[in-house]
Order: sequence, then structure tokens, then C-alpha cells
Amino acid sequence: MENDVQHLIDLLYDMIDNAKGVPLGNEKCVIERDRALDYLDEIRAQLPAEIEEARKLLAARNDYISAAKKEVENLKTRAESSAKQIVSESETLAAARAQGRDIVTRAEQRANELCRVSNEYTDDTLRRAEEALAAALDELKASHSSFVSASRDKLQDCRRGLDDSGSGKSGDK
Repeated sequence: MENDVQHLIDLLYDMIDNAKGVPLGNEKCVIERDRALDYLDEIRAQLPAEIEEARKLLAARNDYISAAKKEVENLKTRAESSAKQIVSESETLAAARAQGRDIVTRAEQRANELCRVSNEYTDDTLRRAEEALAAALDELKASHSSFVSASRDKLQDCRRGLDDSGSGKSGDK
């Protein structure tokens, strides 16, 4: 969906970039209002889906971490069970404890690695979604500002035209 939003933003940018200039208005142009508004409506409609996608990724990350914690608990439980079963001689008991600690250490290392990887993945995904949303918002703000400015200028031009034609008629009388 990010590509869809990006594509719509690119279309809107191209529309503005390729728009015909307004006479005597260096930074002003004329665009098809309905087409631009359609693009903005489509972007607005797709953004909630992108936000929902980010929420799903967070939920998947939390599920992943929860499963990793359960795996650690299961490994700990098995290690403790194994250690208790091997309680015969002091050397055997010491070896079992060492093996149990080793299993627990490896399980904790694995859980930490799983958490780190899932955090990096989620952070990267959310960062990219945030960047896409920020870029879309910046484009929307710029388009809105351009539209407001162009509308204001056009309205002032129309008023001047009416004032000029109105003052010309009273001068003739």
C-alpha cells in the first residue's frame, strides 16, 4: 500500500510540476482541481490502511516476543527437570547443574537475540511507515498552501477586474 500512496503523491507532484504557469505569477500555476482533489482523497483513504498495517506489525512483534519468552520458560523448565533427574553423585549433580545453567544461558541469549531482531525489524518498519506518512503530509500541506495561494490570487485578480470595469463605467458618465 505504501507504493500506492507514494504513486499518488508522485502523480500529484507531477501534476503540479507540469502545470501551466499563470501570467505574471512566477510561482503560480493552474491545476485540475477535481483531479488533484481525487488524488488527495485516495491518499487520505489509504493512510488509515498503512497505520493499521503498522499496528499489525506491532501486534506481530508482541506475539513474537511472547512466544520467545514462553520458549525460554519451557527451556528453563526442561533444564531444571533435567538437573533434578540427575541427582545421584556430586560429580553428576555438578555436571547436571552446569548443563542446566548452560541451557538457561543459551535460552536467555536466544530470547535476547529474538527480542533484539524483532525490535530492529519493527523499528525499521515503523520508521519507514512514519517517513512515508510524513512525506505524504508534507506534500499535502504544500499542495494545500499552493492551492490557497493560487485561489487567493485569482480572487484578487477577479476583484481588480470588477473594480477596474466598475470605475471605467462611472468615468464615462
